[in-house]
Amino acid sequence: MDIVHNIDDNVLNFIQEHFKSSFMDTIMPVITSLGNSGIVWILISVVLIAMKRYRKYGYMLALALIITLVVGNLTLKPLIARTRPFDANDLKNILLIEAPTDYSFPSGHTMSSFAAAVVLIYMDKKVGIIAMILAVLIAFSRLYLYVHYPSDVFVGMILGILSAIISIKLLSKIKV
Repeated sequence: MDIVHNIDDNVLNFIQEHFKSSFMDTIMPVITSLGNSGIVWILISVVLIAMKRYRKYGYMLALALIITLVVGNLTLKPLIARTRPFDANDLKNILLIEAPTDYSFPSGHTMSSFAAAVVLIYMDKKVGIIAMILAVLIAFSRLYLYVHYPSDVFVGMILGILSAIISIKLLSKIKV
């Protein structure tokens, strides 16, 4: 685990040293807020469910988000109980957003964003690519804002993708 922790710290330091700017300080809190509580993805899911043509995809998206919530936020976060980087390195004073109060591993923002993006790619490639770009930006924002380690984000990405695949497999055969 020391190797992972060293890599995590080195990547975070690299981001702080090479990407830090007033523009990024302004835009990254906005981007990260799009992933707060998965709200943008929940709203997209509700809109899709309301449209008969896209209802099945809305259900797929909703189920993928539920899976990420249960697996990531309700199970892994309290089980692993990883301290966030700003707390571990006593850098709460550099935060550009309100300090998250839950645990760091895995990144919930990243899980929900990648789960949504994969379902949306399955639904429509063009829409999905836009969603994937947003998912990547949200994931990066968590690193830039020093609230997650890269390994939190990486595992969040994997769990989000797997959640979407499970949801698609479970619901693709069901007629809505």
